[in-house]
Amino acid sequence: MSGKENIKQNIEKLRDMIRYYDRKYYVENSPEISDQEYDKLMRQLLKLEKEHPEFITPDSPTQRVGGEPSKEFPSVKHKVPMLSMDNTYSAQELREFDKRVKRFLGEDDVEYVVELKIDGVSVSLIYENGIFTRGSTRGDGVQGDDVTANLKTIRSIPLKLTAKENIKMPRIIDARGEVFMLRKGLEELNKEKEKTGEPLFVNPRNAAAGSLKLLDPKLVAKRHLEIFQWGIGHFEGVDFSTQHEVLEYFKKLGLRVNPYVKKCENIEEVIKYCDQWQDKRDSLEYDIDGMVIKVDSLNQQKNLGQTAKAPRWMIAYKFPAVKVATKLKDIHVQVGRTGTLTPVAILEPVFVSGSTVSRATLHNFEEIERKDIRIGDTVLIEKAGEIIPQVVEVIKNKRTGKEKKLEIPKACPVCGSKVIKAEGEVAIRCPNIFCQAQVKESIKHFASRGAMDIEGLGDAIIEQIVDKGLVKDCVDVYSLKYDDIVKLGRLGPKSARNLVNAIEKSKHNPLAKLIFGMGIRHVGATSAAVLAEKYSSMGAIKDAVLDDLVNTQGIGEVMGLSIYEFFKDKDAVKVIEKLRKAGVKLEEKHAKVKGKLAGISFIVTGTLKDYSRAEAEDLVRSLGGKIASSVTKNTDYLIAGAEPGSKLEKAKKLAVKVISEEEFKKML
Repeated sequence: MSGKENIKQNIEKLRDMIRYYDRKYYVENSPEISDQEYDKLMRQLLKLEKEHPEFITPDSPTQRVGGEPSKEFPSVKHKVPMLSMDNTYSAQELREFDKRVKRFLGEDDVEYVVELKIDGVSVSLIYENGIFTRGSTRGDGVQGDDVTANLKTIRSIPLKLTAKENIKMPRIIDARGEVFMLRKGLEELNKEKEKTGEPLFVNPRNAAAGSLKLLDPKLVAKRHLEIFQWGIGHFEGVDFSTQHEVLEYFKKLGLRVNPYVKKCENIEEVIKYCDQWQDKRDSLEYDIDGMVIKVDSLNQQKNLGQTAKAPRWMIAYKFPAVKVATKLKDIHVQVGRTGTLTPVAILEPVFVSGSTVSRATLHNFEEIERKDIRIGDTVLIEKAGEIIPQVVEVIKNKRTGKEKKLEIPKACPVCGSKVIKAEGEVAIRCPNIFCQAQVKESIKHFASRGAMDIEGLGDAIIEQIVDKGLVKDCVDVYSLKYDDIVKLGRLGPKSARNLVNAIEKSKHNPLAKLIFGMGIRHVGATSAAVLAEKYSSMGAIKDAVLDDLVNTQGIGEVMGLSIYEFFKDKDAVKVIEKLRKAGVKLEEKHAKVKGKLAGISFIVTGTLKDYSRAEAEDLVRSLGGKIASSVTKNTDYLIAGAEPGSKLEKAKKLAVKVISEEEFKKML
């Protein structure tokens, strides 16, 4: 054997030893050697690789932190979408989930796997022939950010899989997991931030999410992030029959799996296990905000399928909200996109369900009066769905007599315009569409994915361009230049150029996206599509008479009046003219679609088995049919899936023909 071959062999031997000790320490929690002995092995490997760089490989333990900081994170499309979960909040809702599963499957023999719901950041790890090649965030479920370099710094993520018990190595496997931070890790991190005067992270999940977004992997490595693998996306070269089998396979590959996974024979066993963890979750070193329940059989999972947003075979059980008492110091009034004034409670900071809360929604002024909430009160706070803090009630026996009632504002707190209140509504609104607060929120809506989809125009950039006077309404976005964006100092040259290109690209969006982006009250994406299809141009909608709007199927009286008033406002007319001058497409020609559903109107309600609601609606449109947003006597068919809700009752009252998914398929 040559000297080179001997060195290469020694390097591989050292790597295998270090991988083994990494697995014992970080994955199996059973270290076998001291830190000093481990460091000695790592130093030996580093020395050999430095002397012989031709033998360095991407999966070497020395490559966890290397390279220059990233300038930005490229987007990655998930081969299998990373969908979100529906939530439940009670044992009864879990039983209803069980009934739905069995009804869809047409069988009663269903077993479940229950896992802790780690409060962290979901990621995807791609291994090809055992080598970690790419890692990405969940993102919007369809695509996320490529954070491979940052994920490599997490010691519990193996850079090379090491199969135990001679199991088959996959050609490709997408292992999904949750990146998180221990509570003590957050404490240490916040101590460092306090020393430097930086803002503190409010909880471990925010700290984990913020760490993964750092552009320098060397900084990420100092955050000591952890991971548990919980599921599988795309895979090749192996086969599985159950979720439990997937997790056991992960363990044999050296992937870290939470030790508290339990297989349950029925839903009552699931509920019992959830109840146990509700009482002992504080005993863990990390945060959990509930449990995740999955149908164990992968074949049953496949048959259950998914809705547009979530799998039907999986659900989260969120622990009941914790109520905490604190002092209400003040009430601030915020102004939203449509001018609605919303009161917000300013609180003595208090820790609630995983984070420190200093603000909470009070919903509206009638709610304040109903609950008799006063400035200076001691109040109970909880997080609705463990996310949004809200004031539940006042502890009136703690009043001192110094508490003050809030005066309902007569003028907008931002622009000073006299507020209005429509008859029959609880909301108080600022009517000035050029109010700075409204402008910010309206631009956020205008640039959102469902509207003009201007990628890169995020909240922070919008705050800057409005505060600096670069824009006064959503149309002014089209006057932004490359130099304007670069001078803000938040985006680099490449990102600034990408944003300019995204703004230009949005000018050619379908008319329905523009209508939705205008933020007309009561007009959602579906009704925007109805308007675009009927009128074909912004000018035609502007000139439409009220009766025509109100009698348009899917629009109705309330929405029709809102559209009519919007386009009669002189400021809105100016905005449309500015759009025209900016080169935004304001009209489109609709080719007359001929198909077997031509001229027939449908409404889709409930959960379908083989289509998401959006897929079924697109199918109807592609065959010449129309989709309405509400049931009227002019609706031809209502397609009813599982749990159809109130639309089914209305269809029956109006004698609208109700068809099942199978009948819809036959119609096609």
